[in-house]
Amino acid sequence: MTAKLKLTVACGDYEIVRALREGKVEADGLELIMLTEMGPRERHWRMARNAEFDICEGNVGAYFMERDRSDELTAIPVFLHRRFRHGFLFVNAAAGIRAPKDLVGAKIGGTNFQPASNIWMRGILEEEYGLPHRSVTWLVERSEDVPFTPPKDLRVEMIPPGKQLDVMLAEGEIPAMLSPVLPKLFLKGDKRIVRCFPDYKDVELQYFRKTGIFPIMHVDDDQTRDRREISLGSHQSGESVRNGQEYRLPADCQSADDSAGLGEKRDRGARAGARA
Repeated sequence: MTAKLKLTVACGDYEIVRALREGKVEADGLELIMLTEMGPRERHWRMARNAEFDICEGNVGAYFMERDRSDELTAIPVFLHRRFRHGFLFVNAAAGIRAPKDLVGAKIGGTNFQPASNIWMRGILEEEYGLPHRSVTWLVERSEDVPFTPPKDLRVEMIPPGKQLDVMLAEGEIPAMLSPVLPKLFLKGDKRIVRCFPDYKDVELQYFRKTGIFPIMHVDDDQTRDRREISLGSHQSGESVRNGQEYRLPADCQSADDSAGLGEKRDRGARAGARA
């Protein structure tokens, strides 16, 4: 009997993959090692920087950047994570921001530049709301999954050590923040931070009716065979390590939430909060 090919699959713990994780559904000829305990930040960074998994749910924007630099990845047309993002643009309640175009020339926080959520919203804000993404200085708090050098007319700046974007927003140091997750202070009920689109659900429905677009956040990246054979050997050291429970991101790649050890469960909580 031919041995099954072992493949590591790093992805979120979604209902649509749970049967694979629990062994209720099997893939013909494959033994899938499902790694679902990592948060998206850790998963994306480990794949982009170290190619640690055979198949990985990854940021669609980072995937295009990796292909552009000839990385040996192929995206599987299975989109585990789609999401509207109008509800993730936050402003300081006292800043007087009535519409996105009021932010032309401003400094906007954004965790890092590459999250798919931020890519989508920068494009939407430019095409639909008159806020060119190069008219803004983007403040980030962690390094990028895929290193890149911004063009001269794109301003991306790292905030000083010890600063936190949600605190800067609440205290009025910056007028706005575009984030892939709900800011911690917002989740705690801090009234100084509000959504730029208070009726974001209606705005998202209008956007979908107008464009037919349900934004793709993540694709499944598949390594080429040569890299797969190399990487498989790194996943035999125990279930806890494979699931990221003993892994820490480098300090310059952490946000405040990352350093607190919050991962996919936090992200699921944020999604639930976003629907509220």
